[in-house]
Amino acid sequence: MSEEGIEKFIRPNLAAFGGYSAAKSPETLAKKIGIAAEKIIKLDANENPYGCSPRVNQALASYPYLSTYPDAGQTELRELLEGYTGIDAQNIVAGSGSDELIDLTLRLFIRPGDEVINCPPTFDMFRFSTQIGDGTLVEVPRDEGFAVSVRALKAAITKKTKIILLANPNNPTGTLTPRQDILEIINTGLPVVVDEAYYEFSGETVAPLVKQYPNLMVPRTFSKWAGLAGLRVGYGIFPAKIASYLMAIKPPYNVNMAALVAVRESLADVDYLMSTVKKIIAERERLFGELKKFSWLKPFPSQANFIFASVLKGETKELQQKLQSKGILIRYFDLPYWRDGVRISVGKPEQTDALVKALQEIGEG
Repeated sequence: MSEEGIEKFIRPNLAAFGGYSAAKSPETLAKKIGIAAEKIIKLDANENPYGCSPRVNQALASYPYLSTYPDAGQTELRELLEGYTGIDAQNIVAGSGSDELIDLTLRLFIRPGDEVINCPPTFDMFRFSTQIGDGTLVEVPRDEGFAVSVRALKAAITKKTKIILLANPNNPTGTLTPRQDILEIINTGLPVVVDEAYYEFSGETVAPLVKQYPNLMVPRTFSKWAGLAGLRVGYGIFPAKIASYLMAIKPPYNVNMAALVAVRESLADVDYLMSTVKKIIAERERLFGELKKFSWLKPFPSQANFIFASVLKGETKELQQKLQSKGILIRYFDLPYWRDGVRISVGKPEQTDALVKALQEIGEG
């Protein structure tokens, strides 16, 4: 059989699927632009520039059980997360990043043709997982300030609507949806996912409401605040019934032993990690002030560890490419609602200084 012939067996909705545009690794880019990987300033994936807790590296260096499978029931992990969140372990499911939990949740709820309400610009994994599952994406665009219109969202609900997806704070804009708006959306009675990947930077959460609302689901991650992006570990807070379904359909060993050790040590060192969060928040405000000085950029206030800025002059893609040529990575998606803006992760002060210098050079060019 030819390669062309095998395509007739592929699901039609995936044959032309574009996938997810992931961030570049410094090693890959270094070869392309001729800059040493260690000199590249990575501000494109919202990672913690201060890294993980020192306890994580120490524990992993001497951990003797990496040759064994982890506990498929996540007993210790869920108990650790109960201690951190104050929410019962039976309401918690862990995953290989919060991405996996979003994907599993959509698999649990949607069938081909079911409608999923999404509010772009937002986390592109919502689109990705909906389309992978052959769901129909119903987009309710945010307003000019990137707020969700609850009225427009409710007007988009039909008999085919199966689930509503929100990110709070929103990625890529850093904006918060007010609690009363979220409650109005939850009160539609439809399943609602409120992704709180950046909770530690905003301090705003609806997770305790999961016990009150059987249709509310709240995924979170250790990638951002705890510096564990490379180990891929997240968790979600779910109604107990939904948690039991997710435990049944998840891959059996989806959180590896190294990630379990990293969570254990991270949660034993929360004070240290929150001190880095405070540094990032302070630097976020400084970065916002610096970006405001450029007449051709319009940054938006953020409650996460990044800032979204509209590019008012020139091509957005060109700006991203010019910074890349200088060894500075920022995020740009060639997607509707994204094309006129860039997302810049908050780095260390010296990384902000390098970014500002590069932007000045580009503006003068």
